[in-house]
Amino acid sequence: MGRLTFFDDRRLACDLYAAASQNTGPELVGAGISRVLDPIVAHDALSLVGTDPATGPGLGSFSFWHQYDPALVRDLVMHRHLGGDPQRSAIPTLLRTPAVVVGAATDRSPVPDPRAHDILAAHGASSELRLLLQDRRGVWGALGLLRCEGAAPFSQDDAQRAARLVPALLAALRRYATGGPLCPEVPPLSAGVITVGSDHRIKAVSPQAQLWLDQWSAHAIPSWVPGAFFVSLSLVARAEARRQDGAIPLVCAPPAASGRWTTCQGQVLDADATGDVALVIQGATWDLVLPSLCEWYRITPRERDVVAQLRTGASVKQVARRLDLSAYTVNDHLKAVFRKTGADGRDELSAALTR
Repeated sequence: MGRLTFFDDRRLACDLYAAASQNTGPELVGAGISRVLDPIVAHDALSLVGTDPATGPGLGSFSFWHQYDPALVRDLVMHRHLGGDPQRSAIPTLLRTPAVVVGAATDRSPVPDPRAHDILAAHGASSELRLLLQDRRGVWGALGLLRCEGAAPFSQDDAQRAARLVPALLAALRRYATGGPLCPEVPPLSAGVITVGSDHRIKAVSPQAQLWLDQWSAHAIPSWVPGAFFVSLSLVARAEARRQDGAIPLVCAPPAASGRWTTCQGQVLDADATGDVALVIQGATWDLVLPSLCEWYRITPRERDVVAQLRTGASVKQVARRLDLSAYTVNDHLKAVFRKTGADGRDELSAALTR
């Protein structure tokens, strides 16, 4: 069967967004996205992960899945962080060549990662195609496509076709991330804590964290995905703690994915990063969420400076003096932010970032 070689980016983006926004179970949502992409690059399983340049390409803010074996995902996550997966240290290469084939030889990669090949084969897969979703602002996520054992491995032609999907996928992810309500539609929850042990398995879930998980189950999130995400975040936290200039990893999820702006941070609980890792889930706090909100809504640096002043309750004239701008310019920036976010005014915007 031939693959589509010509397609309309705008129409494809609309179809992808429609599939991602289905008010159905998580598997049906993933299957819908898979059906849209299969005529372009044939595959048996799909993962689509969204992130934003403010938090970096390592961890996803939300994701969609179709037919990926959870055990395979866990093994690939462990290999990526602990097993020396070449793709983890090859971000600069991926930025130049966004589509790569894992687990099978291609014209550009004659020597595949043998461990990834073994992991895929052990789970009945022949190869995986990974596509980094990026533009001039940074990395916005990744697409993963899988072919089962017996199917021809992904080729360089497949990788080239996949690379052409980037504009449509980026447009769909942005529309999805900004399509939810700006202010929470669900009751506020207290911060919750999940502990991941030295064996890289979830050790404890606080009652507050369980409430967060219960809330997420109402959205298009497969039940196994949070566990894989928490393990991945704990591994990143360990790696960052061992670096001299390491930071506490942070993930921000938009309301479309979890009902409200949500953050999750990982922090090791011992000096050598070999023991437990605490993962803290909480609702929006201004300082943590503002960078991600500005990325998704394409708020400019100057507009962000104005928004940041709203936290203090400053008047337009006070903001103007602090930023050395005219009051007219401040009002213009605020109007632009309200237009981009759909906020009715500064009170609604402030509420979105503080609840």
